[in-house]
Amino acid sequence: MTTLVLGARAAVWAALGTVRDPELDEPLTDLGFVARCEVDDEGRAVIRLRLPTYFCAPNFAFLMVADAYDAVAGVPGLTGLDIRLDDHFAADVINRGVAARQGFVASFEGEAVDELDTLRYDFVRKAVLAGTDRVCRTLSGRDPTALTLGEVPPGPDLDRLRARRRELGLPAADDDPLLLDPATGAAIAPADAKRHLAIARLTRTSMEANSGVCRGMLRARYSLTSEEEGTG
Repeated sequence: MTTLVLGARAAVWAALGTVRDPELDEPLTDLGFVARCEVDDEGRAVIRLRLPTYFCAPNFAFLMVADAYDAVAGVPGLTGLDIRLDDHFAADVINRGVAARQGFVASFEGEAVDELDTLRYDFVRKAVLAGTDRVCRTLSGRDPTALTLGEVPPGPDLDRLRARRRELGLPAADDDPLLLDPATGAAIAPADAKRHLAIARLTRTSMEANSGVCRGMLRARYSLTSEEEGTG
C-alpha cells in the first residue's frame, strides 16, 4: 500500500470520526460502526457501515449513512465513494437513497412524512444536557448556577459542550451561562436549577447506558473483541 493511499485512508477515517451516532453522541469510529474503510490506488473510497442489530431504527440508520457520505465526500483527492450500510433490514432503501442524494421522505416514499431535521436537533439538545452534567461533575462543589462557561475549568468536556451548543445556535462564549435551556437558549433561573441538573444527569446516564448496550450487542453480533471495535 503506497504512502499516498495510506494518507488518503487516514483522511477518510478522520472524516468518519467526525460523524456521530445521533442518539449516543459518539463517533462511529469509536462505536465500532465502521466495518470497512479502504481507499484503492485510483483514489476510490470503499466504506461499509454496520449497526448493533438488524432492526435498528431506519431513521437513525439513514442519518448515520447520509452524514458519513457527506463527511467522506469532502475529503480532497478522492475519485469516487462507495458507502453502504450492511446487515440491516432497510439497507437497500437507505443505500439507494443516500447514493442518489435523496432525503429520508423520498427514500421511504409512502412510509415517511417528515425529514429528519427535527429528530437531529432533538438529539443534539439531549447532547447539550448530557454535556452540561459532565461539565458540572468537574466543578468540585462550586455552584453551577452562578458560573459562566469561561469560569469552568477547561477540558474536552467543556469543548464538547460548546460545540454542541454552537450546533444549535445557542450561546457558547466565555461570558454565557453554564446552565441554559437547550430548547430556547434562555439562562436557567436559580429556582429551576435543581430540576434542570437532575434532568441533565438522567440524560447523561441514559445515553451512557445505551452506549454500553449498543457496544455489547455489536460485539456479540459480530464476535468482536473490544480492541477490534474501532479498527474499521
